[in-house]
Amino acid sequence: MLLRDVTVDDVDAYVRMRCDPAMMADLGGPLPREGMADKVRRDAEEAAADQSWLKMIVPDPDRPEVVAGSLALWSHDPGDGPLSEIGWMVLPEFQGRGLAKRAARALIDKAWEEGRWGDIHAFPATGNGPSNGICRSLGFRLVGEVDMPFADRLLRSNHWTITPPGR
Repeated sequence: MLLRDVTVDDVDAYVRMRCDPAMMADLGGPLPREGMADKVRRDAEEAAADQSWLKMIVPDPDRPEVVAGSLALWSHDPGDGPLSEIGWMVLPEFQGRGLAKRAARALIDKAWEEGRWGDIHAFPATGNGPSNGICRSLGFRLVGEVDMPFADRLLRSNHWTITPPGR
């Protein structure tokens, strides 16, 4: 598996993930296709500037054109102070292979090795069993349920957090 920065060439993958009703079922429904190229451009610029870690999951490094999903680690303020958040999406044909878990573990380890991001939070929808299971298996601690903003929507989510070793 390979994690690479998002590029402007990832529009099709973003559309497949973010504009699909099944993929977005736990995230308030599909996003419109309009503006997706601009979203990818902004994400690619943010990744290139190392402001956020916006990665594409490539399951086979020998086939870099095949993308299984995306993974992001970024800092933002959801309303009660800044925090670092991690999130992931894996396309249906790649689900159930452990890619999201391996990718999240790799990014968390990189963050800790670099002393960056501090405590990391995740906010999967309360009904998203696979993502909540990933949080549990990676050693996140369940804080409780919260309403989290996402794409101009408010989603009922489980709030998970993990602290770097030694803190």
